[in-house]
Amino acid sequence: MSEPDARLLVVEDDPTINQALTDRLVAEGFVVHQAYDGPGAVAAFADHRPDLVVLDVMLPGFDGVEVCRRIQADRPVPVLMLTARTEETDVLVGLGVGADDYVTKPFRMREVVARVRALLRRVERARELADDGAGQMVIGSLTIDGATRRVHVDGAEVHLTPLEFDLLLTLAADPGTVRSREDLMREVWGWSDAHGTRTLDTHVKALRAKVGAERVRTVHGVGYALQG
Repeated sequence: MSEPDARLLVVEDDPTINQALTDRLVAEGFVVHQAYDGPGAVAAFADHRPDLVVLDVMLPGFDGVEVCRRIQADRPVPVLMLTARTEETDVLVGLGVGADDYVTKPFRMREVVARVRALLRRVERARELADDGAGQMVIGSLTIDGATRRVHVDGAEVHLTPLEFDLLLTLAADPGTVRSREDLMREVWGWSDAHGTRTLDTHVKALRAKVGAERVRTVHGVGYALQG
C-alpha cells in the first residue's frame, strides 16, 4: 500500500471541520470517505476498509473511543484521534483501545497531514519487519516475538497496540542503551523533528502500564532505555 493509494476515513461530527479535513487530504492525493457519528463510522469502516482512520473523540451515537474499540476488534488499523481534551487520562484511554496517535484541537491541517503520512510510513516499516522474520528476543522475563508481534511478561501474554509494540521493539534492539527522544520519534513515528515528544511520553506511560514501569527507564533530558 503506497501513500497515493491509501484510503482514509475521516470521522468528525462538525460538517465544516470534516469537509475541510477531507478536502485537504484529497488534495494531498488520498482517497477519503466520511462519517459523522459513531454508528456511521463503524459502518463506513466495514464498507470502505480504510488504511487509516482520522477519528474525533466526541461523537453522537457513541464516542470515538468506542468506535476505536470496535474497529480494532474487527481489523487492526492505524488511528489518529482528534481531541479537544488535553487531560492525559483521556488520551491514555484512547491509546489503550488501539489509537496510535492524537492531535489536540485546534490543529493545523499540515500537522494532521504530517501525522497521517508518518503513521502510514510506520505501517510499511512494520510490514517490512514482519517480512524479514524478526526473531524472538528474551530480555529478563520479557519475551518479544517480532514475527508474530506478541509479547509475554513473566510467561503471561500482554496485549500491546501496534505503536506500543514498535516502540518496545525499537528499545529492545539494544537493551540497556539509552535511546534519545529524537531517535525514537524518528524511528518509530517517522518524524524528522522532536515536536511530538509529548506523544512519545504518553506512549511510554501506556507501555509501562503493560510491561512494568521498572522495565522502561527514563534518563531525564535524554530519553529512555529498556531494562532486563
